[in-house]
Amino acid sequence: MTLSGEEAKRYARHIVLKGVGGQGQQRLKSSKVLIIGAGGLGSPIIAYLAGAGVGTIGIVDNDVISLSNLQRQVIHTTNGVGVSKVKSAKDFALSLNPEIKINIYNERIKRENAKQIIADYDIVVDGCDSFETRLVVSDAAQEEKKYLVAGGVSMFDGHVSVFAPFLKNKNDKYNPKFKDLYPDVPTNAKLPACEETGVIGAVTGVIGTLMAMEVIKVIVGLGDPLIGRLLLYDGSSAKFSEIKYG
Repeated sequence: MTLSGEEAKRYARHIVLKGVGGQGQQRLKSSKVLIIGAGGLGSPIIAYLAGAGVGTIGIVDNDVISLSNLQRQVIHTTNGVGVSKVKSAKDFALSLNPEIKINIYNERIKRENAKQIIADYDIVVDGCDSFETRLVVSDAAQEEKKYLVAGGVSMFDGHVSVFAPFLKNKNDKYNPKFKDLYPDVPTNAKLPACEETGVIGAVTGVIGTLMAMEVIKVIVGLGDPLIGRLLLYDGSSAKFSEIKYG
């Protein structure tokens, strides 16, 4: 898939970058990425993947914008309160980069529709705030053999990991599954909601941006994705740590 002259100008900083270049940009253009959630994590993910030139981006969310969202969901605006998040996200992404295609799904992802929605994409990015939904997404991504980039935030902290259990690692063993990292499944009732505990908006920016970076790495074939590794961020202490699993 070739780049137009306008695209060559738009992505000039990628094209001159060793490890990406024109070939990497063409891979970004031909890729299809599905983003679950257009909220705190989804906002930076959508912004950076749209800016990076991911050719087709799908966005799944059934919520509407509320005033309390705007402290962290930075692709939405005050004038958009009451508007569906997927419509607002699409408008933002296309205003940033009209060269790409945006598909929106104004619905909640669940077991009945997850595989059907995921099937058309290469990579799934899970930025939702429900563990039960995350489990549904991880199961569907595993069954459809799609890369899954997953992250979460709470209060001052966040985490990111990448799952590709359909591929083998350098030891000729299949990569770990989502359930290898989370063998016990807590219900939503046992997990405190953001409305109860709060979250610093900038933490969602840090984690969402890291998730976007992992997507770009997988597409371009750059560096070492966080497969079998959980990256932890402590915003209050400004520290990163890592846990290996699987």
